[in-house]
Order: sequence, then structure tokens, then C-alpha cells
Amino acid sequence: MACLNEAMGKGRKTLVLVIAKLRKKYTLKALLNYTKLAKSTYYDALKKLSREDKYKGLKTLIHNICNKNHGRYGYRRVTMHLHKQGIKINHKVVMRLMKEENLTCKVRAKKYKSYRGQEGKIAKNILNRNFKAEKPNEKWATDVTEFALYNEKIYLSPIIDLYNGEIISYKISKRPILKQVLDMVEDATRKIKETKGIILHSDQGWQYQNKRYQKLLKEKGIIQSMSRKGNFLDNAVIENFFGLLKSELFYLKKFKSVEDFIKELKSYIKYYNTKRIKIKLKGLSPVEYRTKSQLVA
Repeated sequence: MACLNEAMGKGRKTLVLVIAKLRKKYTLKALLNYTKLAKSTYYDALKKLSREDKYKGLKTLIHNICNKNHGRYGYRRVTMHLHKQGIKINHKVVMRLMKEENLTCKVRAKKYKSYRGQEGKIAKNILNRNFKAEKPNEKWATDVTEFALYNEKIYLSPIIDLYNGEIISYKISKRPILKQVLDMVEDATRKIKETKGIILHSDQGWQYQNKRYQKLLKEKGIIQSMSRKGNFLDNAVIENFFGLLKSELFYLKKFKSVEDFIKELKSYIKYYNTKRIKIKLKGLSPVEYRTKSQLVA
């Protein structure tokens, strides 16, 4: 019984495992009497240990998914990722296991206000919060957001396709200049054959009020749409992307330098487009969803 004496000082989990092992040699009653452990307590602990063993492999997979995505996934996305791997598991089980393993999605930070210039009324709010698109390159949204680090500021100007949430073009600059936005539009339009009729929505920032920007859109046949004054919900999709970007990258990681941040920013956008699954896209990344829809069509 020396092993029992040793186990009694190492906690209930170890004690129950030793008792279970010794049952081949001693009766359960004798073992429980010796350790002063209630029969119900023994069976409850044994049941819990059995359940832990049952999900041991699954917990490892969940850890791998969370680590690979830098803690950006909550239990719903982890469940979808498991389903994609052919593992059919209820989301409630995944939620419980993640809680047991202390695996929680990082809390999203408050929205960081984008750079704004002079307010004005240049174009109507054609989009009117109708963010649903039936096909790729039907509705786009854009905005400029600012990052402050190492006493410098970095500005990101992306275009997001409302069909699948894909970032189809973006430009990074150390100053909020018009060229950044114009180059972004040029890059986006080079990638597709037909641009006529695309709606490009923005807020009332000074870049979008500029005549050179308006002229470029007209040349491409793109319809300009603008949010109402001071109403960020009119451009909710791009604001949501900025929220994700800042909570999953900017506020989550430490950067060695501004150049290191820019490198990680580009890497995140690639990850967001090709790897980060979306619940509303049925567990697919934006690029996967677009590719699949084009194959069906």
C-alpha cells in the first residue's frame, strides 16, 4: 500500500488513477476504506478522467488551431475548422473544452477613428447600408485607417469586396496622401475586366471629395457612393475589418520597428483573405468562397 500513501499526497486525480490500477489486486472496498475516499467521489472522479481521455486528441487539435491562428478564433470558428477537417463535433462541446483549456478569443478593442478631412456632400448614399452583393465586384467599400507606433503614423487604405469580404486592393503610406487612394483604385481595376457599374462606397473623407478621385471613378465607370455625414454605420463592413485588424494584429502583437509592423500588416491581410474563415461564408475564407462560387457558376 506504499504507492497509495504516496498518491494520497499528490491530489485526487493521481489517487483515483492508482486505485483503479490496484483494483486487479485488491477489492475496491478495501482501497476506499484505506484512503477514506467515498465511493461516489471515486466514481465521479473516474468518470471525469475518462471524459478527459476521450477528448485528449481533440484538445490537441483545438490547441493547434488556436495557436496557428494566434488566438484569433472563438469556439464557433474552431468548430467550423474542425468540421472542415471531417471532425463532427457540437459547438457546445468545443466551447466547454476551450473553457477547460483556457483558450479564449482575444477581446476586440474599440474602433479606432479613421483619418478624416473636411466634411462635404459630393455623392449620394447609394449603398444605403445594403451590404449584400450577389456576385464579386458588384459593391466595394473603402476607407483609410491610422496606426501610431514608434512616434510615426502608418496609413492603410484598402478596398473590400462586399460579396465575400475580400481585400482586393490596398496601399500603405506614411502620410494620408491622395496618391495612396488613387493608386489603390488603379490596382483594383487592373485585376478585373469590367469595372462599369461597380459601386464604390466611402465616408466623406477629404480624399473622396477630391476631384481627381471623382474623375478617376468616372473614367472607370465606377459609381461613387458616400456615407451620410458622421455616420460610420453606413460603412460598417470596412469598419468591422479595421476592428478585426487592430484587435487581431495591432493590439495583439509587439513589433520591433515600423518596418516590422508593415511586414506583419501585409502578412495579416494575406492571412485574412486566404486562411481566416468566416461564419457567414459557411466556414470558408474570402478567397475560398469566391473560388467556390465561380466554380458553381
